[in-house]
Amino acid sequence: MSSTNTATTPSTPGAGAGPEAGAGTAAAGSSAPPATGAGGPGSRAIAASGADEGRIGLRANLRHIGALVRRNALQIKQDPESMFDVLLTPIIFTLLFVYVFGGSVGASLGGSREDYVNYVVPGLMAMMGMNISMAVGTGVNEDFRKGVMDRFRTMPIARSSVLIAKIVVEIGRMLVAIAILLGMGFLLGMEIKTSVLDLGAAVGLSLAFGASLMWIFILLGLAMKTAQAVQGVAMLVLMPMQFGSSIFAPPSTMPGWLQAFTDYNPLSNLADAARNLINGGPVAHSVWMTLGWAAAITVVTAPLAVAKFRKKS
Repeated sequence: MSSTNTATTPSTPGAGAGPEAGAGTAAAGSSAPPATGAGGPGSRAIAASGADEGRIGLRANLRHIGALVRRNALQIKQDPESMFDVLLTPIIFTLLFVYVFGGSVGASLGGSREDYVNYVVPGLMAMMGMNISMAVGTGVNEDFRKGVMDRFRTMPIARSSVLIAKIVVEIGRMLVAIAILLGMGFLLGMEIKTSVLDLGAAVGLSLAFGASLMWIFILLGLAMKTAQAVQGVAMLVLMPMQFGSSIFAPPSTMPGWLQAFTDYNPLSNLADAARNLINGGPVAHSVWMTLGWAAAITVVTAPLAVAKFRKKS
């Protein structure tokens, strides 16, 4: 009887006074502790919640995502140090690349350090997305280590809602980072040579591509045993993709084999799209390539991440 009651309360996480209350109520809804036998009430509750996932309606699913987003946001409020990377990385990277490489690269572009600001800041928008996406993988891995994800998987909610809620919060963090990055760019002399709408399109494109990358790092966080392993593997991917792109310098100055790599590097497409949206220039090809990459990455990795989350022990 207790398993039946648990399976028929899909909206519990959103019904409480807040996300913590909702999570606690849903966890309590599984009544007795899981029995060790295969036929115990706890195992029947878990099986029932998994079976009901496909029957959870859209409104209930959105309610669950909202409750989990509030829960993740409260975690940031309780641990403000987790925002240091978002607040400081854009400032450090902008100052570092503008004042270390701005003179030489700016001259190669036919201008000065001030001209390099307009080149590198739109490119750094792509870099912010990758760096923040990596934090999603380590966060998922840590939640499993602490047992938080095991608790969520006993609740009658869609498994995808747990992961989508994390992505929504990280998109918010990414938006803060991009806002700080643009603020630094304006302070250093960056100009919008098109329109505010084009700037908004560049920001939206960066957020969309960054969200697709989060599925990769979620899958990586679910596959690796420790958060340190996630960070190590992620850096092996991040470094060549970031520096083997058009983010920091024009590919025309690179050797032929590296130019071929940058042509197919999705970060180059995103950097070129954001740069041309802000500075003016042809955008159709780079925008459609970026959107195509984002859609392909999401279609391939999101189902794999949800399946891995469901099966991970």
